[in-house]
Parts: sequence; structure tokens; C-alpha cells
Amino acid sequence: MEAVFAGYEDRLAALKASSNAFAEGIAWVAGEMVPLHEARIPLMDQGFLRSDLTYDVPAIWNGRFFRLDDHLDRFERSCAKLRLRCPLDRTSLHATLVEMAAKSGIRDAFVFITLTRGLKQVRGNRPEELTNNLYMFISPYVWVVPPHMQRTGVPAIITRTVRRTPPGAFDPTVKNLQWGDFTRGLMEALDRDAIYPILTDGDGNITEGAGYNVVLVKDGVLYTPERGVLEGVTRRTVMEIAATRGIETRLEHVPVDLAYRCDEIFFCTTAAGIMPVTALDGKQVGGGQVGPITRQIWEDYWDLHEDPELSFAVSYPGLS
Repeated sequence: MEAVFAGYEDRLAALKASSNAFAEGIAWVAGEMVPLHEARIPLMDQGFLRSDLTYDVPAIWNGRFFRLDDHLDRFERSCAKLRLRCPLDRTSLHATLVEMAAKSGIRDAFVFITLTRGLKQVRGNRPEELTNNLYMFISPYVWVVPPHMQRTGVPAIITRTVRRTPPGAFDPTVKNLQWGDFTRGLMEALDRDAIYPILTDGDGNITEGAGYNVVLVKDGVLYTPERGVLEGVTRRTVMEIAATRGIETRLEHVPVDLAYRCDEIFFCTTAAGIMPVTALDGKQVGGGQVGPITRQIWEDYWDLHEDPELSFAVSYPGLS
């Protein structure tokens, strides 16, 4: 764990010392690359007005794109479900992201791709006749749980005042920015002296948190919800690591009661990786320590970022 964070901190220091105009972030809007702080979107864009969009968030770690094709696969599925059409084909989208990364010089990056309905709404118009807008940006890596908190684990709650938006209202497998339930959950967590909420489905089962999947560990078995959640690329990586390690994973309804009886809990998302939870509703999980299975998956997850089967290096100017 310390080696991973030490390497990141060294690269971050080098980035901050850079004179590159894109070092604090680069954006792509209407075919033009600009410094992130200069990027603008049209006020009448339906993504802004009605959150009529989908997005995805790959990442770059130590100069390598991690599972970019898996993120683009999910992005394409989401676009199809919402009847959106990307103005760039898959090859061009891939190449543009790599070019942006190279221009920025950012070696640990948060990569944001979003496609909106555009300047006209669906009401009174056929979706296939509308012009959809693509926006992208790359910024220094974003941590849902910062490194200093990953060392000791984080406090979480299971929400009492809000439940996850049901799949019948919005398909949770489509990555979206309709965060009303998550935002309420985050505020409830703050009110209860925590930071990270876990939302339920209203029928006694856990779903996910505000931008992360939830995994419970009980008697050496991983449990993660099968319904009402985003099918996370990081969660997929966790399940692949578990299979390699001979650890059973159960993708099923996960009752709230199990969260209070389990041995370990962790969250997972591209923006921070594996995030240990050591307190739930004010009570310790696993004696308040990061559990052995969580720690092993944490280590394996970051090791995989160097795997050429899952990642590839960005060719940065001036670097060999």
C-alpha cells in the first residue's frame, strides 16, 4: 500500500511543478482541446437542463490507461439504451482520449466522457434525428477515499431517510448523473458523523453508494448486490481477482442484516479503487481494522494496473 501511494505522491509533485498549460486538466469540446478551466458547454444543453445524458470514467495510473476498452464498451451500451449517438466512432474516441492524455502530461488521471441529448429535448422530436453532444476532460486523479483514509478505513452508514432510485424509474446499469438520492444519502451521512452512505432498495437489501459499489465479506465469501446497481468495472475486477484467488463471490440480493454481521466491508470504484470500511452506523467492522481479504484484493487491484492484458502505456512527449 505504501509503495503505491509513495509513487503517486512523487508523480503528483512532478505534475504540480510542470509548466504545461494542460497540467491542471484538458478538455475536449466540439472538437477543440482547451485547458480544463476554460472549457464551456451551451446553457441550453439538455445534459445540463435535464441530466439527459450518459457518461463513463476510465482512469490512467502511472501513465497507463486501465481497462479503457471495458469502459468504452459500457459507454456504448449506455448510449444504446438511451438512444444516444456518439459523434466520434470507437476508434476516433479512443485515439482522442490518448492524445488528450499525452498533451496533458498527467500520469495519474480521472478521465470523464459524457454524451448529452444536445440542444433539443426529446419531447416533440425523434431521438435519432437529434444531434447529441460529446464532452470529455482529463484531470489529475480523483480520490473518492483519499490515500490517508484508505490506510485505516472509512466510516459509513446505511441510510434511513432515503432509498436508491428503483430500476423501474431509471436503469442503474446506465451510468448517469441523476444523483438526487445519492446527494440526500451523503447529507444524511454527514448528519450522522460519517462520510459514506450505503443506500437500500426499500425492501431490506443494500444496493450501492454515492459513486461506488459495495462488497461484504462473510466467512471468506464475497457478497455484492445483483440488482439496482451500476455494473462497475472496478467491481468486475474485484470478482476476477477473487476467482483467481479461489475466493467465492455471490452476486445476489444482499440483506441489510448481513452488513451488520459481516467480517469486512469495502467499496470499489475507478476513482479510488478498493476502499476499506471499518465502521458502520458508528460500530466497528472487523474490529476497526482493514481486513485481510480486503487488503489482499487492494494489493492485487493496483498490481493489475501494470498488466498489459488490462492496460496500455500512454506515450508522453519527452518521456521514453
